[in-house]
Amino acid sequence: MISTKGRYALRVMIDLAKLDGNGYIPLKDIAERQNISKKYLEIIVKDLVAGGLIVGASGKGGGYMLSRKPEKYSAGEIIELMEGSLAPVACLKDKNYKCDRKKTCETLQMWKDYYKLTHDFFYKKKLTDFIK
Repeated sequence: MISTKGRYALRVMIDLAKLDGNGYIPLKDIAERQNISKKYLEIIVKDLVAGGLIVGASGKGGGYMLSRKPEKYSAGEIIELMEGSLAPVACLKDKNYKCDRKKTCETLQMWKDYYKLTHDFFYKKKLTDFIK
């Protein structure tokens, strides 16, 4: 399940994508448009900045903007930054994970198929797909 943090991060990124080219967007404006607490958004944008997805500037004229063009972002990239890996099981999340059952696991192919479906679904969705 995707948490509110992941969903709100996606909303912030879509908001910034809609205003791409307009300079730095104040967090209070994003909070108002998205009807999300500014305090909660401060936590989210901190992670987005740390992950290199957005850049921020403080002071007059400050705010946040995308670090690259909207079409260069995928929903999967944003969700994984906020939530961690989309992998449903440990052996797919970590290639070094030691599993005694790997060669005989009856369900491994199902998990691989599920992971591929979800990964491909979210990574094919670009920010520009959400802009109306």
